[in-house]
Amino acid sequence: MSEHPDSPQEHPEAVARSGAGKLFDVRTVIGGLFVVYGVLVGVAGLFPTEEGLAKAQGININLWTGLAMLVLGGLFLLWVRLRPLETPEIPGQED
Repeated sequence: MSEHPDSPQEHPEAVARSGAGKLFDVRTVIGGLFVVYGVLVGVAGLFPTEEGLAKAQGININLWTGLAMLVLGGLFLLWVRLRPLETPEIPGQED
């Protein structure tokens, strides 16, 4: 039997593109979103209203939630930095 015409052996550039696609790391997106939303919620917590504090029984919930989101986003970004994805090696292709 013959190989499928679109097999990776016949199109090494397709293999390279699919390898580059695997380098997309969702941890970066999640960490970035947590940092951005943490800043927005934290800034809202810097200017609390009396009504908002009364609803939360005197706790500045926006400030604490914003700080927690910043920490979580920072941990995700640190995780990406300390354990990056490795580029997959393509067999038979030299630089």
